[in-house]
Amino acid sequence: MTLLATRPVTDERTPYRWRWAALGVLCLALLIVVMANTALIVAAPDMTRDLALTSSQLQWVVDGYTVPYAALMLLFGVVGDRYGRRGALLAGLLVFGAGAVFGSLADTTAAVVTARIVMGVGAAVIMPATLSLLVATFPRAERSRAIAAWAATAGLAIAFGPLLAGWILESHSWSATFLINVPIAAVAAVGALVLVPPSKAAEARRIDWIGGALSVLAIGALVYSIINGFHFGWSAGPVAAMVVAALASAVFVVWELRHPAPLLDVRRLTDRTIGGATLAVLLLFLAAFAAIYFVAQQFQFVLGYGPLETGIRLLPLAAAVSLGALSSGRISPRLGVRGTVVAGMLFAAAGVLLMARVDAGAGYLAFAVPLVLLGLGIGLAEPPATDAIMDRFPENDLGAAGGLNDTAIELGGSLGIAILGSVLASTYQGSIAGFIDDAPLPALTGDMAAQADYAMEVSRESVGGATLVAQEMANNPFASSYAEPLREAAGSAFADAIGHASLVGGLALAIGAVVVAVILPGRSVKTTTAVAAAE
Repeated sequence: MTLLATRPVTDERTPYRWRWAALGVLCLALLIVVMANTALIVAAPDMTRDLALTSSQLQWVVDGYTVPYAALMLLFGVVGDRYGRRGALLAGLLVFGAGAVFGSLADTTAAVVTARIVMGVGAAVIMPATLSLLVATFPRAERSRAIAAWAATAGLAIAFGPLLAGWILESHSWSATFLINVPIAAVAAVGALVLVPPSKAAEARRIDWIGGALSVLAIGALVYSIINGFHFGWSAGPVAAMVVAALASAVFVVWELRHPAPLLDVRRLTDRTIGGATLAVLLLFLAAFAAIYFVAQQFQFVLGYGPLETGIRLLPLAAAVSLGALSSGRISPRLGVRGTVVAGMLFAAAGVLLMARVDAGAGYLAFAVPLVLLGLGIGLAEPPATDAIMDRFPENDLGAAGGLNDTAIELGGSLGIAILGSVLASTYQGSIAGFIDDAPLPALTGDMAAQADYAMEVSRESVGGATLVAQEMANNPFASSYAEPLREAAGSAFADAIGHASLVGGLALAIGAVVVAVILPGRSVKTTTAVAAAE
């Protein structure tokens, strides 16, 4: 083996010798991309306190990563195909690492949002590159196993983000959580140079930049509209963004249908395998990110676990995803793609629906079993779904295929947090309204009355706000007797909120499983080679 992997994978007469080591590098790169989303869940409370973030500002900290990440993946996947997939991976790791370093030094809201935007751009380059390099490096006989490992890594990262961030927060400030990514990005970059063979599309087609711009506008406006509309109401901004997304999507489809070398051959979206598998991936991550979103709040604000304790208690989800992914390779040949994907979605739906039975007295075990079922479902369904999407695209369009799959992941996660998070917030606010309105506070005047009113409004807004107010009350001799009733009322209201959100999410996933079962073909699908030959 030479110091650097310089021989293109297409020049290899036999399967690339170091392909499994290369897969480890690709999974390492994927790990930081997903962790950057989930680590924020446990870092957000400290960040909110230190920067005095409003709900809108905190949402922009989240969106700063999510919007460019979702919007740019399809375009950057195609750019990687054209100019080199390994080069794209290295460039993405460099941008991502630079954003993480900047974030660790940030001390203002604007700086944190900027850092998250830079990281989101890097992530949009990295994620489709990992998947297209995987498919290009592995022979078809081993590809499903490699994709299972890739999918398991995505599941592991959902839990490892909070775990590593929680460990760091035990002795450092939230800014140090950005630095989790830097050494991993550096190791992944070196590993990519040494172990990952270069590859790119065999046909040097020009890039459809207009189609790329339209895709960025359509997806970016859609994600922005969904997140802000459901969280803060459908005011002029989110409505205008939704209109822009609809118009840009329509123009994109028309443009791609007429372009001789489109960014994405939209005719492929009518392929039942691609359509059904993409819907399955979107729904699975809608459920996964939403569940993490409200379970992490339950652990921290209601059950009183610290950041590290929260991360540890999310590990069963990660372990179940890995187990499910390892099992999918054996189950899929027997049940077929449709049977395995639908079975996984039903497992995940059962896990989410079990959370609907949560009550105010629920402890950790009430969440452990649902998390395991959810993880098993994701692990079973995602690898064959992703494999099916990648298998239906020719080798020259692997970046577009990876961008489509990864956009479904990120769009699903955004929808889950936005829609189910909105159900969670509205149910909580409705449930605690009676307690807040009838709160047995003493008669106050002047500044003290204003402070009490503000504390009650903060408690009405979220369980996190109520927990912080209760902590302040407990330390105040004049208000300490009101702390425990507020904490109990918030816990009971949040249990109601989890029940409603879980019911909506679980039913959506169960109904989605039926739809996917109808869309996905029951017979074996053609291989990529056969598709390419037919074209």
